[in-house]
Amino acid sequence: MELDTTSTIGWIGAGRMGSEMIGRLLDAGYQVSVYNRTRAKASALLDRGAKIVESVGDLSAADAVFVTVSSSEDFVEVMLGDEGLLSRLSIPSVVVDSSTVAVEASEKVREAVRARGSMLLAAPVSGNPRVAAAGKLTMAVSGPAEAYKMVAPLLDAIGNGSTYVGDGDLARLVKLCHNLFLGVVMQSVSEITVLAERGGVNRATFLSYLNKSVMGSMFTGYKAPAVVNLDFEPTFTSKLLRKDFDLGLAAARALEVPMPVAGLVHQLVQQLVGEGYGDDDFATLIKLVAQGAHLQLVSENVQVNDGLS
Repeated sequence: MELDTTSTIGWIGAGRMGSEMIGRLLDAGYQVSVYNRTRAKASALLDRGAKIVESVGDLSAADAVFVTVSSSEDFVEVMLGDEGLLSRLSIPSVVVDSSTVAVEASEKVREAVRARGSMLLAAPVSGNPRVAAAGKLTMAVSGPAEAYKMVAPLLDAIGNGSTYVGDGDLARLVKLCHNLFLGVVMQSVSEITVLAERGGVNRATFLSYLNKSVMGSMFTGYKAPAVVNLDFEPTFTSKLLRKDFDLGLAAARALEVPMPVAGLVHQLVQQLVGEGYGDDDFATLIKLVAQGAHLQLVSENVQVNDGLS
């Protein structure tokens, strides 16, 4: 049975990404009850129609609960801790984990949820809070097909459509593949943009052309303002990208898949972290390319359409 706007939805974790995803559900007419460790950070959602609850356990009667927390440890705690979601006699039919957690933590929770007669879906998201607010997040989802069918309308309301990729934790492998590609594309965009600028074409003009061409994408569009105006406020840090390259290349090694291009970009991301850009957005890859070309980057200070408005 598909869940609809008469269903009760719970949400654990109202950080920047979680809040935008919750907002999408509220705007679509769903009833959402929210728990956040710091209650004040979730208060803005009250004006949009959310209900704020005092404990994770208060969400146990919901039809489905989404989780967007920051670490594997937090995920295990909110699910299996003394005051966690599974501490109550009744629990939701479906738990949707959209956090970035280790496979081991996911499997531990999956077994506990299964033992209680419920179902866990892994649904990592691709995008950042601005992408989420625009309704353009994408999600790979894995777990029981029955559970996916139940929550698919909610996933579609949150983002730009979801893709069911199979059982277990396959969605996490898909997300790693996505993020490997993210790094490779950012490196390539950095190289060709520096080449164009070295030859006399400013970055705004070149990226405007690129984003109108068949090679443009949602990603190259929403990264254009950062590249043009050198605004490296993080949406995804170099350290986080390095972590995903570590995990993705480990998976490639285990599955005996050669990845020479991704392997090279892995080392460039490592250099980025080593040179002090670890907490900046990974679009700072363009700085390394510019250094190699002896090009001094300067903000062009122009308004650039990111394609998300």
